Amino acid sequence: MAGAKDETERKQYEALYHSYREDNSLILPNAADWLLASKILFWLSHRRRKQSGGRLAKLKTGASQRMALDALLAASARRWKATIITENYDDFKAMQYYIKGLKIIRGSDFFKR
Repeated sequence: MAGAKDETERKQYEALYHSYREDNSLILPNAADWLLASKILFWLSHRRRKQSGGRLAKLKTGASQRMALDALLAASARRWKATIITENYDDFKAMQYYIKGLKIIRGSDFFKR
């Protein structure tokens, strides 16, 4: 909903939320997903630090928030054995190293079918 262009679109997202929540097809993070997401962010930041010779490079504005949401999405998707379809493939690919069983597909590959 945060990305909605106006109130009408936000309300459409909210209606979808209620619809999918009712039929149990909405994936919502649980406590274990939050814990795994925080571990993933920890591991990724340590990997970035190691790759940059011990100094952690500053991320672009908003990148850490997007990465946190992506990590939470990845953890939840793995629990449900769902596939993530995304154009943000590289970030999820980095997470896949730490989340065994995470399935990802590039959106452009998925929608070619």
